[in-house]
Amino acid sequence: MSLQIPGPTYTGKIREVTLGTGENSVTAGGQKTFNYHVFDGDGHRGPLVAMEVRDEIPENWPEACLVPYGSALNDPATWARVNVEKYQARAIALHLASIDPMGSNRSAAEAVKTVEAVLKTVEVPLLIFGCDHLQKDAEVLKLVAEVAAGRNVAIGPVQEKNYKAIGAAAIAYRQVVIASSPIDVNLAKQLNILLLELGVPENKIIIDPTTGGLGYGLEYTYSVMERDRIAALIQQDDKLGFPMVCNLAKEVWKTKEAILPRSENPAMGDEKTRGIMMEAITAALLTLAGADIVVMRHPAAAKLFLDWSAELMTPVLNKPVNPEQI
Repeated sequence: MSLQIPGPTYTGKIREVTLGTGENSVTAGGQKTFNYHVFDGDGHRGPLVAMEVRDEIPENWPEACLVPYGSALNDPATWARVNVEKYQARAIALHLASIDPMGSNRSAAEAVKTVEAVLKTVEVPLLIFGCDHLQKDAEVLKLVAEVAAGRNVAIGPVQEKNYKAIGAAAIAYRQVVIASSPIDVNLAKQLNILLLELGVPENKIIIDPTTGGLGYGLEYTYSVMERDRIAALIQQDDKLGFPMVCNLAKEVWKTKEAILPRSENPAMGDEKTRGIMMEAITAALLTLAGADIVVMRHPAAAKLFLDWSAELMTPVLNKPVNPEQI
């Protein structure tokens, strides 16, 4: 008698979205079951890590996140190359933080020059993020879509109040949009509907449900993402059947627990190890919830997460069960 393991009946599928071009391109999505459910027979390709790069030297990063890059932090293109050549990054998440009107407020023209330099330096796929300011992001990301024509990059955050401007540029230059909504199933679905009605192709949308770090709202994020996946895979809601990206690095490395020096609280242990563990655990939990792409900062955290993920993807549970071994 064979052992029948009960489980849900999957009726949906996550759409496939390809980033980049040629031999360096990567594809997210495509699964018909929940992430890591190799025992359900799904050929899930596993998560993608996009390593974070910023267009200005970060002022509030802990020393642990600065050391792996050294002087490369002075130039985003060099920083990206270090991630690809030294740390084997398969994708880069370029944050145009300097365009923030509340910060350096650099111009769109300056941002475009940065994007051009990174595009010339690395050939892996790019996810290009603005500064989360509606008007400035619309202004800048329209130009980014144009300058990156032919590279099939992802641009965002695209929000309900600026989706028309950015979405139109993405359509014109065949880029992927990162649809961002504030941790809510219905809002995520509504934005996807708006983008589809605008004319964005189904294979050019990635959901950004927004993210909390470990101990800072992660459980609520997990719940919402899980509901997204249940709707798409079991309830046949195709308006939620898109890959998800979680921009988790900035959420983890701003928390007290990740950066508090050991000298201030010896009981918490080494701050570098603590931060790396928090980032890797956050990535693990978010991919369990449904994330296909995670943006990470520390190379050691990314490796730790990817090693864990590879082990979990091993289909040991697909092997026939011997009742004598139970």
